[in-house]
Amino acid sequence: MRSGDEIVVGGRMVHTGTRVVLWSDPGGYNAYAPSPGETADADGKCYGSRSDVLDDAYVARVAPEGWDYPALRRHVDQFVIHYDACGTSRECFRVLHDVRGLSVHFLLDLDGTVYQTLDAKERAWHATTSNGRSVGIEIANIGAYEPGDDAVLDEWYGVGADGRVRVTLPARLGDGGVRTPGFVARPARDEPVEGQIQGQTLRQYDLTDEQYGALIRLTAALCTALPEIRCDYPRGADGRLVTHSLPSDELEAYRGVLGHEHVQTNKVDPGPAFDWERVVDGARRLMRERDD
Repeated sequence: MRSGDEIVVGGRMVHTGTRVVLWSDPGGYNAYAPSPGETADADGKCYGSRSDVLDDAYVARVAPEGWDYPALRRHVDQFVIHYDACGTSRECFRVLHDVRGLSVHFLLDLDGTVYQTLDAKERAWHATTSNGRSVGIEIANIGAYEPGDDAVLDEWYGVGADGRVRVTLPARLGDGGVRTPGFVARPARDEPVEGQIQGQTLRQYDLTDEQYGALIRLTAALCTALPEIRCDYPRGADGRLVTHSLPSDELEAYRGVLGHEHVQTNKVDPGPAFDWERVVDGARRLMRERDD
């Protein structure tokens, strides 16, 4: 009997403490379903096996049923964070799965609902060279843009009657598929955050508090279930966040939580507004509490 907070890791249910909708649940997003997308394979699959990080003997053993939990604990060592640039999880799944033929393990909607689209044992197609060793999440956020290029942010954010900034879904998306009735999505900070990613100056509105709360709990659960994922982010010699892609040797050696920006030179997500300290500190605190 599920309690509604479990994710699936190698066939095992792992509690997170936050609301999770699985691919098999009503209203879930199922990346096992055939995709008409442009990069899906001949059978419509948009995911694969993690065999690229296993030796041939192990591949032969796990091939009939896929990866088991012990193998995942030994070999999955990165958690890649993306913003979806679609604004809602429903639109993200449509574009990612139906149009592009790609996949990701988790979607995080504006109201903090986590959707799992694939068992973590699968090799989702979301982060090129890190796919075989990583779990990925797409967070509902319309993204980051150069200063002065405000058309998208102006469409997606406005000031409500209470004087606070809120997400204003474009009419073409209807209710956006957000699971919480009447939910009003507000960025954690009213003003857009400006910062540099890959040497570019970008502006972005923050995630919602509900998204941060769910992501913290999911991160803690993943770092516990898959202990090769260290609960930290890429840091320079000064201890501060690295805001560019990691050189290939550093990426190969890296174990932990990281952004799409750290994997590919042409990516800037999760963007300058993403509060890495809030996520990592919160997840570490939960992990310590569970150990006590």
